Amino acid sequence: MRILLVDDNKTNLIFLTKLVEKLPGCIAVPFGHPVDVLTAMPALDFDIAIVDFQMPDYNGVELLTEIMHFDKYKMKPVVFVTADGDTAVRMAALNAGAIDFLTKPVQPLEFQARIRNLVALVDAQNKLADKAAWLREEVDKAVLELRAREEEIIDRLAIAASYKDAETAKHTKRVGCYSEAIAISYGLKPEYCSDIRLASPMHDIGKVAIPDAVLLKKGKLTEQEFAAMQRHTIAGCDILRESNSSLLQLAAEIAGSHHERWDGQGYPFRLSGDAIPLSGRIVALADNFDALTTARPYKEAWSVERTVEHIRERSGSQFDPRCVEAFLEAMPSILKIMLENLEQPALDSQGDETSVPETIYYREAI
Repeated sequence: MRILLVDDNKTNLIFLTKLVEKLPGCIAVPFGHPVDVLTAMPALDFDIAIVDFQMPDYNGVELLTEIMHFDKYKMKPVVFVTADGDTAVRMAALNAGAIDFLTKPVQPLEFQARIRNLVALVDAQNKLADKAAWLREEVDKAVLELRAREEEIIDRLAIAASYKDAETAKHTKRVGCYSEAIAISYGLKPEYCSDIRLASPMHDIGKVAIPDAVLLKKGKLTEQEFAAMQRHTIAGCDILRESNSSLLQLAAEIAGSHHERWDGQGYPFRLSGDAIPLSGRIVALADNFDALTTARPYKEAWSVERTVEHIRERSGSQFDPRCVEAFLEAMPSILKIMLENLEQPALDSQGDETSVPETIYYREAI
């Protein structure tokens, strides 16, 4: 235990130093001038301070006030040594942060008894602080383990969904990464951006509830089949929303809202504008971009340039304008993600929009 001693009287300082050194486990840190103490800060380390009240340049209260400007010393116990019995002096010392007083001339037995008790108190506080730090570490580890389980659950669900629709696996991964890139450009907190990357691959989990005859149909869907396909949003939300996991709750929000439109013409609830969860607005962009730029057996891929123009034109109608701005800002990151996760070389369709099979709007965009 390091005991700071501050006294401008050399004889008193030597006396106090010897008393401290007689206490088991205690090391004296003596200073003969308050200015030297301040000069040594904040590198100076001590556990308890014993400060004389009457000193040149800085009296004890003034010195303690300066010491307390450093956060690392704010919880350190300070004892004043004074021959002044004036109540005003003692109140000033207490208000400055002192916890006890020793009256001059210092009695060795009293000094050692009080400091021994104070050392025991500080030692107990240190052990308690160490235990609190240990508990925080254990809680942090438990949270990380829980998070890892949540992420594994999402990965397992994504794998399960891919058994129903083989085109889903890489699509969901890209949508997750695209969504994170858009969220970052939007200016959202890093934790949320990471969460949206992890949760958004579940956006189409509800397709496990769609009959295979509809989900895997190669041709254009009938109106009844299209209505059945739209129900995957509600099914996905129902699958995920009862979870206590905040990550799965976010996934449920995305599953239920990523086909809503800014103008209120989407589904399942025809929400519009800011009534649509931000997560759903972001994933809607990421999902559409991937759908249009990816080749499928029933359609060719659009070029990136054409897809970007398509999305830009629908800013304010299908898509949130602010999300479109974030999407455009994130294009360098999105292109990098796209190149790292290609399924096959993209086919650049140079024809008119009518040359792209109509099923694109009934398949990837639903």
